[in-house]
Order: sequence, then structure tokens, then C-alpha cells
Amino acid sequence: MAQIAKQAAEISILDRPEQRFPLKLAAQIPKIRKLFHASAKNQWDPRTDIDWDLLELSKYTEAQLRGAREFWSRRAWSESGAISESPALQIRFCQDRLEPDLQLYFTIRTQEESRHAETCFMMADKLGGYIEEPYENIYQKSVSTHGVRKMALDPDTPLEAIIAALVCAAEEFAFDVFKYLREAVTDPVARKIFQLIMRDEVRHCAFGWTYMDYRVKKLSPEALKKVEEAVIVMVRDVELNGYHRAWLAPENPASLLEVKADRLAWDAGLGGTAEELEIPIVVKTVKRLRRRMKPWGVNLPTFNHPKIGDL
Repeated sequence: MAQIAKQAAEISILDRPEQRFPLKLAAQIPKIRKLFHASAKNQWDPRTDIDWDLLELSKYTEAQLRGAREFWSRRAWSESGAISESPALQIRFCQDRLEPDLQLYFTIRTQEESRHAETCFMMADKLGGYIEEPYENIYQKSVSTHGVRKMALDPDTPLEAIIAALVCAAEEFAFDVFKYLREAVTDPVARKIFQLIMRDEVRHCAFGWTYMDYRVKKLSPEALKKVEEAVIVMVRDVELNGYHRAWLAPENPASLLEVKADRLAWDAGLGGTAEELEIPIVVKTVKRLRRRMKPWGVNLPTFNHPKIGDL
């Protein structure tokens, strides 16, 4: 019996029989349907909507260009993760026969994340060459996948837990990165990239909050607890572990190289991060998540990071 129970627990949603009909396509969550139409209307192409001729490499030192290449390559690594997580969630929406608005919106979300990855790759390539992996393998623990693909196919993981963690939490951290850098960088090409990506990220965040506000009142206490646990893990073990900001990663020779690269890019106005300027931003992001999720019944604890303290 124990073996049978174990096998049952390991079944993926892919093992369920497909039930496509009756196929309902009418809008059920109007706000998300509007996000789908807004995304479809506001498409952009990095090849034509960015004036790459404004990138004057002669203005920068070799060290600065190397640092910027690393920063933009790392951004491409992060964005490429969403290229795989979006289809996994799309499968979940279809298999669970959820509102069609989710399915429609995530077709566009996948495209947007692909565009972000390509844009960051192009920037790194034009700065001297895209870098395919971190300086040291140990740093991959900070920038590798956060397990969404596996969770999306796990019937025991509530979809709401994934959306709250991946979108409401992680996308908010990403949005704050781009919002800050859009104003801080001086290179016109870098600024344009941040502006365009941030425009998409606004809709990504709006999707998460809209869906959770729609669903949260229908969740059982057990499901709501899983939502809370998922968000805590995303903040504590992913974001505060350096997923979007290298200086948050555990200090070791590998992460110090990444931090150095970010500082060089920052000094050049090409991107990067500056720890002393971003600490208040990270604190505000966590406080906003805590405040925004509290009405759901999701209570985020006090987190601690050696470079920030309690937040």
C-alpha cells in the first residue's frame, strides 16, 4: 500500500487524460483579458526599436566592457529561464481547464520573455561577446532555475502558490531592478532596453496580482499556507540568494567576481548594480510584498541577510 501511495504521489499532471471540450474562450477574468490585448498591441522588436548605433564602445575601458558583458549575459540567463517556465505553466492552465484568459495571456508572456532574453544577449554580444556561463560553477546556485517547471507539473502544488511566488514576488523584484536602472544608467542604449523591458514587466506583475486577488478568497487554509510557504522560499532562497542582484549572493570567490563585474558596468553607466544604492530598494520591495499579501492571509516573516540585516 505504501508503494502504491508513493507512486500515486509522483504522478504528474501530464498523466491525466486530456479533456479539451467543451472549449470555452469567452473572457472570465476581464482584467487579464485586457492585459492580453495590451501585450498584443505593444509588441517591440530589439532589432528595429533600439538604435544600436548609439552604443559607442570607444567611450569605455576594456574592463568596463568586460563587466557590462557579464552583467548583460547574466540578465540573458535569468530571462531565458522564463522561456521554459511559461510553457510549463501553460500546460497547467490547459490540464486544469482554467480560465482561458490565463492561457491567452501566457502565450504573449512567453514571447515577451523570449524577446527579453534575445535583447540582453544582443547587448552582451555588441559589448564584445556574450558569456555563456558564470566565471565559476559555484555561482550557478544563485542564478539557476528556481524549480517552477517542476512545480507547475506537480498536482500537489497549488497553482496559486506558483503564481504568488513567481509573479507577485519574483517579478516585483525584477521590476524594481529595471525601474531603478532605467533612471540610473547613462548609456542611451542600455536605458532604452530597460525602458522597453520594464514596460512588459508592468503587465507581468499586474497579471500576478490580478489573478491572486481573483482566486485568494476561494482558497482553503491548507492551500493558503502553501502559498505563504512558496513566497517565503522565493524571497529567502532565490531573491536574497542573488538571483537578480549579484551582491546578494553568498560571498565566495565566484560571487565576488560577479559583483566586481557589476560595479564596473555601473561605473560605466551600462547597467550593473551598486550595493549601497540598492539596499533600500530591496527593503522596500520586501515591505511592499508583505503589506500587499497580508490581506490574503499570507504573513511573510522578517527575513535576514548579512549585508542588510533584518528586513
